Amino acid sequence: MEHRDDGTRPLGGLDGLQTAPLSRRGFVMTSLMTGLTLATPSVSAQAIQTDGAGLVAGEVHIPARDGPMPGYRAMPEGAGPFPVILVIEEIFGVHDYIKDVCRRLAKAGYCAVAPELYAREGDLSSMTDVKTILRDVIAKTPDAQWIADLDAAATWAVAASNGDGARLATMGWCRGGRGVWLYAAHRRDLKAGIAWYGPLGGERTDIQPRTAGDVAGEINAPILALYGGADTGIPVASVEAARDRARAAGKSVDLVVYPDAPHGFHADYRPSYRAAAAEDGWARALAFLKAKAM
Repeated sequence: MEHRDDGTRPLGGLDGLQTAPLSRRGFVMTSLMTGLTLATPSVSAQAIQTDGAGLVAGEVHIPARDGPMPGYRAMPEGAGPFPVILVIEEIFGVHDYIKDVCRRLAKAGYCAVAPELYAREGDLSSMTDVKTILRDVIAKTPDAQWIADLDAAATWAVAASNGDGARLATMGWCRGGRGVWLYAAHRRDLKAGIAWYGPLGGERTDIQPRTAGDVAGEINAPILALYGGADTGIPVASVEAARDRARAAGKSVDLVVYPDAPHGFHADYRPSYRAAAAEDGWARALAFLKAKAM
């Protein structure tokens, strides 16, 4: 990864990653999906709807190395500059839940940007099967590629969206939670990362060579880790081990485990949603950002 130090450009670089190979197909998705993902068996009635009053919110196109990348941006009305939150999606794409999260962050005073990190690999708006998404999209997206895309989104937020380049953080869910750990190990100017139930382990491949647990001792920003004790896919012990590895290296990880919460407990559109854990986690997340000068 390229090393630059001009205040708004990418800083650092995660060891073990190669320059991202660009898709020969270009962008498969040139705009965001409308509505919620089709890859969930049912949509719960309690899905939160955050209005856009007082906000500038909507779909955007972010300059990337190989063309305009679709994304969603929400920020307060006004001159700013606003602290920037890079929002990292689940495996399902930037659908209405992720867009709503951006608006929630904007209501709290942030410029929230969610780039569609899987736009080159497949059309997530039409995909209904989780296994297919994991095999044909997630497994084929190089870590170096989406990290470069987040860097591009950060640069764009500062240049075109009243973003404050000195106040940059990231927040992600599920696969995006994994992304928080890796991005925190990549970017030296990151102020904070908030990982909602991101997996710490997983298969290592040529294009995804390191797990979140592998880089725990290399993070450049404090992380708030919000996990479910009833998550059958992410053992609490793996998160505790990552926290301990980070602390042994002099890094800061605050781990909160909700004993009865399953995976996806913040996803208010799914049956996995647990209101008490989600609301407590959200309050902790906003307090954590404020405490880190965000």
